[in-house]
Amino acid sequence: MATTAPDRILTLDVIRGVAVMGIFSVNVIAFAMIESAYFNPAAYGGHTGANLAVWAANMVVVDGKMRTLFSMLFGASTLLVIERAERSGGVGWWTHCRRMIVLLGFGLIHYYFIWFGDILTLYAISGLIAFLFRPMPPEKLAALGAALLLGSMILFGLFLHGQYVADIAAHAPDASAKAISEWNDGLGGLYPSAADVATDKALHLGSYANFVGYNLAHWQGIFGDTLPFLMDTVGLMLLGMAGFKSGFLTGEWANSSYRRLAVPALALGALSGLATVVYDISSHFYSVGLMSAFVVAETPFITIMAVGYAALIILLSRRNGALTQRIAAAGRCAFSNYLGTSIVANLIFYGWGLGLYGSVSRWQAWLLAPVLWTVMLLWSKPWLDRFHYGPFEWAWRSLSRLKLQPMRKLPFPALRERESA
Repeated sequence: MATTAPDRILTLDVIRGVAVMGIFSVNVIAFAMIESAYFNPAAYGGHTGANLAVWAANMVVVDGKMRTLFSMLFGASTLLVIERAERSGGVGWWTHCRRMIVLLGFGLIHYYFIWFGDILTLYAISGLIAFLFRPMPPEKLAALGAALLLGSMILFGLFLHGQYVADIAAHAPDASAKAISEWNDGLGGLYPSAADVATDKALHLGSYANFVGYNLAHWQGIFGDTLPFLMDTVGLMLLGMAGFKSGFLTGEWANSSYRRLAVPALALGALSGLATVVYDISSHFYSVGLMSAFVVAETPFITIMAVGYAALIILLSRRNGALTQRIAAAGRCAFSNYLGTSIVANLIFYGWGLGLYGSVSRWQAWLLAPVLWTVMLLWSKPWLDRFHYGPFEWAWRSLSRLKLQPMRKLPFPALRERESA
């Protein structure tokens, strides 16, 4: 089991680093333009030429896969944190609960004051639920995780069938005002009108006070953005726990085993992503169809591809070269990098910053992703060479323990002097 520092597992850090960078590749679109463009390329931002290519590449390579990886890593890290707490004489369940409560606080601040796409709230609640199943052996964790994913697919399938019926009712010749309203309040919202776009721009290009005021006035929106994904996310965390207990995510398997898993998993996932792209384009991005393809039909293949990515990343990180160390550092600072990219994107696109919201195309917005990937790789390792934690990791740890944690690493002479005292 390779490590990057005392009690650090290299493979977990590297996979987390890749995942946090990949997540921003799709999130950047939701920062740059109206929310519906994140789900429907035809809604805004362009869906031809370079814009179509960026969307298709993300759909095949990134979208869903990195979130799945991150969720599985969260489950694995939950077990690791509990084990460390118990080894040091602490109470594992209480350590975990405190961490999740503080994470929930960060998530709510992120949601109301920075960006609607927060995932920390979802992780905090899911982490509390997933914790209950930690004693199970890896085989049962994997089976339960898969069952929860299936349950999530069924629930979303039922919802989407209802949306299909609503679509038919809303577009019938004698459609009632109620039927039209119900459709527009659902997936019909993925076809924003000019008035919708103008209202959205006014909110994000206006004052920060109005932005926060709007979010707080619609405070209940966090429930709609979190609850539908609980079953899926808990399932992925349980798969991550299984991967940790089995030694898969900790790099304990033989290289041949990782190779045998990576190749077919990545190929199957890529083919599924390509099929989704072809369907979405041929259906002219029909909202019910594209959501059905992504959140129902593709779920098993996205999960399989994420596992394939994990296997490939573990193989490539075996030599622990310079790039691997920088990606691992980005993974150790994943909390800071996640929140940091949100803050930077907020200031670039929204009205209290550069005000680029709604004025760039999809491919132009995406160009920010490789820039921030580079920043993550450049700052994370030098920071960790000098400090124990990333800035937000330190805040999370200190608040969870209700005590300021040591931040700066001791220089070698000072360390030797302390050890000899």
